[in-house]
Amino acid sequence: MAQVLEFRLPDLGEGLTEAEIVRWMVSVGDVVEIDQPVVEVETAKAMVEVPCPYGGVVTARFGEEGTELPVGAPLLTVAVGAMNAGVAGSGAAAGPAADTGDPGAETSGNVLVGYGTGAPAARRRRIRPATGTPTAQGPGPISPAADPRQAQAAVDRATGHAHGASARRAAAEEASQGGPVAVISPLVRRLAREHGLDLRGLAGSGPDGLILRADVERAVNAAATQLQAPAAPQPVASRPEVFRPPASSQGERIPLRGVRGAVADKLSRSRREIPDATCWVDADATELMAARVAMNAAGGEKISLLALLARICTAALARYPELNSTVDTDAREIVRLPEVHLGFAAQTERGLVVPVVKDAHTRSAESLTAEFARLTEAARQGTLTPADLTGGTFTLNNYGVFGVDGSTPIVNHPEAAMLGVGRIVPKPWVHEGELAVRQVVQLSLTFDHRVCDGGTAGGFLRYVADCVEHPSVLLRTL
Repeated sequence: MAQVLEFRLPDLGEGLTEAEIVRWMVSVGDVVEIDQPVVEVETAKAMVEVPCPYGGVVTARFGEEGTELPVGAPLLTVAVGAMNAGVAGSGAAAGPAADTGDPGAETSGNVLVGYGTGAPAARRRRIRPATGTPTAQGPGPISPAADPRQAQAAVDRATGHAHGASARRAAAEEASQGGPVAVISPLVRRLAREHGLDLRGLAGSGPDGLILRADVERAVNAAATQLQAPAAPQPVASRPEVFRPPASSQGERIPLRGVRGAVADKLSRSRREIPDATCWVDADATELMAARVAMNAAGGEKISLLALLARICTAALARYPELNSTVDTDAREIVRLPEVHLGFAAQTERGLVVPVVKDAHTRSAESLTAEFARLTEAARQGTLTPADLTGGTFTLNNYGVFGVDGSTPIVNHPEAAMLGVGRIVPKPWVHEGELAVRQVVQLSLTFDHRVCDGGTAGGFLRYVADCVEHPSVLLRTL
């Protein structure tokens, strides 16, 4: 007898709470094996192929391409054991059959690409579900579970998903309050609880009346509108006015989601939590540029300017470890980090991303050049993984590529500092007591004033500038 299990959008890690369906890789009726990728989704950090932890026949899909789903929302249902049952029911010859007596033997949990059992992907083929009444040769029709709570319980038993306990508690509450509610996502339930909204009074717009986050948000907005309508008008001077364009406004509306939404959330949080300050200095980069030319002329792999600046940064952080830290606001502690995972800002068609070079303090200029090139190409192709985009402890921002001299960037939360590098251009400069044309660059440091004062920040920036002006300073400290 086939057992229908529901596979939900798994936790993609690093605080990601939603993903957009980019491309379905299976259709209803396809046969899938354990850990076979079934859908490609786009998160705020990367494009990810999501593998299914069950093996069997796809009986339903939830969400069209372009739909945004929260973590925990259903993706598809799979009839575990349906392939063997279908073959037996039709009387067709079959090869060796997998044991379907234990559904757990055909699952690997909610996993991402590269984890789990590593079973090879199956060639997809359609199985026409058996019809009619059950017979001695096979089961009756295969259909998804009618009750979302039953599907939820099946997934909890098979995968041990972290949301299982909360789902069971929610189900118990519903039973005590007069019946089930057609909602599966724990995020939807939490949103409703935060706004005091009774889900039993909502009509869901999802499959089979499933209540989606959009349904809850519409109800919350409608309730807010009703509460505001009878309120007496307030004098203009009594409270600040917040501009909200009318719903009928003809202006273009661009959803803040995906990379753009993640950037907006992170920058807003940085501004709220980090008391940042910026200092800057002009430096003569003529000798650094000449040193790079000499290194590349000596043979071997070419060294990038960004790699030399990164090498200077790691040396400076070794002298000023306060800037390679983060603030634990709950414990009211500054946490100095032992490794330097260096992020660098990269502009792509999807928006601004910050790939991270892990263990940058242990790498040579040659190794840094190769890793910068790999991550930059992956950013352009849209193939960066969440691991490539997380874990940074300090950021190097080369905004000079945009043809600008200076900037006051926002600290990449939860880091403590960011070094900005402007364009390197010929400028008049006093060199050895005489006016000369030199290659000049503006360096800026934005830092979290909680982790250090201006003396430390100024010392860090002055050391970086000294290394740019006289690369021998860096060689002396290696």
